[in-house]
Amino acid sequence: MTSVKREEAAEAELCNCNLADEIKQGGEVIRQGGIVAIPTETYYGLAVNPFDREAVSRLFSLKKRSTAKPLLTLIADKADLSKLTSEIPSLYFPLFDFWPGPLTLIFKASKALSPLVTGQTGTVGARISSHPLAQKFVSAVGIPITATSANISGEPAAVTANEVYHAFGSKIDFVLNGGKTPGGKGSTLIGVRQGHLVLVREGVIPFKEVLEKLGQSQNR
Repeated sequence: MTSVKREEAAEAELCNCNLADEIKQGGEVIRQGGIVAIPTETYYGLAVNPFDREAVSRLFSLKKRSTAKPLLTLIADKADLSKLTSEIPSLYFPLFDFWPGPLTLIFKASKALSPLVTGQTGTVGARISSHPLAQKFVSAVGIPITATSANISGEPAAVTANEVYHAFGSKIDFVLNGGKTPGGKGSTLIGVRQGHLVLVREGVIPFKEVLEKLGQSQNR
């Protein structure tokens, strides 16, 4: 190995160590009831423990968000759904092929969740993020986390760590800097009503593709 390659390898190892430390630190902030900004495959999101009512309440205040609007969540894998819901509609099974990715599915919420998370709807949206740093962070925290966009309600969502700092300043407890995120549309929100898929919000994944995936599964 040349000296240049050794230096590059050493630098990469140092970066990985620093990143691991930041993920560990951010996870501890979540466990202590704090708010952490993390990059996702769409925008930066604001993460708190959705089972911590005080943390969720603080998040709503920080964003100046209406309590009638529910929060979306991120999970590490499908097994984590059992922490959020006891019911998984069979229509969703083929749609899990979109995970990790920007497709949020809406489930009947566990009573353990803060009512603020559900927006008093009794439902909760969840997805597995396709952003590698978000995946590592959720896995490290060990529980589902919220992933509402990092912005004051009504303002553009942050796509960089600097934009997060600009929006919230010292009011944010920790920012996990993952560089610039794609922005654009948010995740597509899908629910089930009377046995049929319904589009709640058009996002990155066109609803047409979701219906095609379901149709392919049903026609097998």
